[in-house]
Amino acid sequence: MTDTRRRVKVYTLNEDRQWDDRGTGHVSSAYVERLKGMSLLVRAESDGSLLLESKINPNTAYQKQQDTLIVWSEAENYDLALSFQEKAGCDEIWEKICQVQGKDPSVDITQELIDESEEERFDDMSSPGLELPPCELSRLEEVAELVASSLPSPLRREKLSLALENEGYIRKLLELFRVCEDLENREGLHHLYDIIKGIFLLNRTALFEVMFSEECIMDVIGCLEFDPSLPQPRRHREFLTTTARFKEVIPISDPELRQKIHQTYRVQYIQDMVLPTPSVFEENMLSTLHSFIFFNKVEIVGMLQDDEKFLTELFAQLTDEATDDDKRHELVNFLKEFCAFSQTLQPQNRDAFFKTLSNMGILPALEVILGMDDVQVRGAATDIFSYLVEYNPSMVREFVMQESQQNDDDILLINLIIEHMICDTDPELGGAVQLMGLLRTLVDPENMLATANKTEKTEFLSFFYKHCMHVLSAPLLANTTEEKPSKDDFQTCQLLALIVELLTFCVEHHTYHIKNYIINKDILRRVLVLTASQHAFLALCALRFMRKIIGLKDEFYNRYIMRNFLFEPVVKAFLNNGSRYNLINSAVIEMFEYVRVEDVKSLTAHIIENYWKALEDVDYVQTFKGLKLRYEQQRERQDNPKLDSMRSILRNHRFRRDARTLEDEEEMWFNTDEEDLEDGEAVVPPSDKMKSDEDLMDPISKFMERKKRTLLQHAVKDSEEKEVLSGKASLSGRQSPSFKLSFSSSPKPSLSSPPTASLHPGSPGSPSSPGTGARSSPPTAAVTTKGGLVGLVDYPDDDEEDEDEEDADSKEESPPLSKKSKLSS
Repeated sequence: MTDTRRRVKVYTLNEDRQWDDRGTGHVSSAYVERLKGMSLLVRAESDGSLLLESKINPNTAYQKQQDTLIVWSEAENYDLALSFQEKAGCDEIWEKICQVQGKDPSVDITQELIDESEEERFDDMSSPGLELPPCELSRLEEVAELVASSLPSPLRREKLSLALENEGYIRKLLELFRVCEDLENREGLHHLYDIIKGIFLLNRTALFEVMFSEECIMDVIGCLEFDPSLPQPRRHREFLTTTARFKEVIPISDPELRQKIHQTYRVQYIQDMVLPTPSVFEENMLSTLHSFIFFNKVEIVGMLQDDEKFLTELFAQLTDEATDDDKRHELVNFLKEFCAFSQTLQPQNRDAFFKTLSNMGILPALEVILGMDDVQVRGAATDIFSYLVEYNPSMVREFVMQESQQNDDDILLINLIIEHMICDTDPELGGAVQLMGLLRTLVDPENMLATANKTEKTEFLSFFYKHCMHVLSAPLLANTTEEKPSKDDFQTCQLLALIVELLTFCVEHHTYHIKNYIINKDILRRVLVLTASQHAFLALCALRFMRKIIGLKDEFYNRYIMRNFLFEPVVKAFLNNGSRYNLINSAVIEMFEYVRVEDVKSLTAHIIENYWKALEDVDYVQTFKGLKLRYEQQRERQDNPKLDSMRSILRNHRFRRDARTLEDEEEMWFNTDEEDLEDGEAVVPPSDKMKSDEDLMDPISKFMERKKRTLLQHAVKDSEEKEVLSGKASLSGRQSPSFKLSFSSSPKPSLSSPPTASLHPGSPGSPSSPGTGARSSPPTAAVTTKGGLVGLVDYPDDDEEDEDEEDADSKEESPPLSKKSKLSS
């Protein structure tokens, strides 16, 4: 049975300062020959694999926390922790660590970090640097241990770097390497491997400049061939000197530039091939090496860019018909790599770089190259073109518009790109996908410029639809002349899918131009032929295209769809799909659901009138029944438009939250002059004793009662702002203003039936009274006929309201009274 005392979880601290669980295993301490010292080993309990192998360094600060945790730092940015299942196991390992470091196990931290750093600072101030052992064959092991022990501490790394620089130690080590190699001293070569690798991890630019110099770099690569973990040494130097060859497509006259190119290639090779993949301990320790390569590339691009003679010769040979194919292939590959190097430049320098290439005539040169038969040359030219489009699409657009004034459509640069896309021989159409992405960038209005004098969007899109769109759509039109695609193989369908996707993008972003093109060329009908394809991805592309058009809710498109019965292929595809629950099924249902939810009236009527019989049996979703209901509601409203207008009024005001706020329509209603309503014209026509009209009267009464309450509340508010003379308060037939009606204590009575206690004796007790007689009083508790009792809403804060003001307000209420009487007649 495994001892649970040694059962631990291994944790590492990530960049977000959070602990990541690396696994559970059992810890032990043992001497590891490779690490030359006592080490902590953790093997996974699941498969016995090694989770952790960490040498107990004498200068590393280990800390015990909470009796079951041991925490330490392996490198500057790499912290580790062991979490023990039992305290006894933690104490055992802690004693081993303290024994190696010569510390008392009773302490909770083996090294005082502050004291150590202070001591190192004093040492740093008092001594010029770290003292290195003599560079002798017998001391290589000592040097290797010194380098390894210095890496965890930033101050010791700094001292070691200064010592290596000041004493010219690297060159001495490389001399020893040549001696060891001549003597075939494997042990010494293995030590030199560890030393040179450790120097790389010091991350020091000054050391790199020595190591990567012309006289040292091959010996440095030689040291890194003898990895102790490999049974046989690598052959990196052999590859660099015999296999890898430097080609000067255009002779480089500057020796410094040539040397810089050689150096960059070799350092890149060291980074990618020679140095082992950095472990979690070392992943942040090679940043200076990346920077060294980066700045070398920047320098190379700058030196080539400044050499006008070189670039002039390059473009002259590229476009010269006498240049042989092999030479042209090398020239294009050089230009491609040149552009790839430019990606390392800062934005300002990259601007200058591409401006230089543009001035040298890179676009006309690409046009010539793309017209050649060599597939590899065309592929490299496409990569160069992609760099230009991604950097500055406006520059490319301006060039193609200018050349259209001089050349035929067949040899325009964009048409060459489209033709290469269509004729891509790759079964997976990798090149076509890349070219389609470039075309999308070029026709995207989001990256087009607009100035005071011209609009790039208008000019370029007019050019594109006039000169290029017919080339793009040619495969689609050629393949959709019948009810089914004439060619339905996988490669053709992939190409058509790419074309339809680009057309869908145009529908979304180009509106005017693409609308004219679709309607004039009947493009949608042709695209919908693809729904009959055996390849589902192509049928879905066609459905997406139509869905994008319907989503615009443009009546021009809708009339075009209805006139040509373009839902027919969609319905056919849906029915042919049967009961299968797949993407085609979902896409078609979603399209019809969109028409229903958005209430696209013209399309709803068209679908039901033409395709209802085919769709009425689909009951696993309610989409088609919902469409039928929408259609019937439309027909009902068309048959009775006045009924529709009243329903819209009720619908618009059903959910009013604040009775004191009136919308514009209500204001117009209540502000209408009384004379306008008393000229004999009824707001609602007299009842024809139809059942539908009688059914409506009850909600109308409720609605008008609420409007009356709103009016009365506003009347009280308005009366406070008017000056009323007390002498004008006496009106014939007026009741005492002390007879007030209060609705404040009854919860929402006016929306159903008014409370009888607050009604005037002459008013009806039910809101259905309009159906009992034409001249009966309106169903409101606040108002009677003109000249009779007028009651106001009695708010609690209006107790001291002046009676004269109430008398004056009664005049303001008579117009709504007449309106109400008219409604109820």
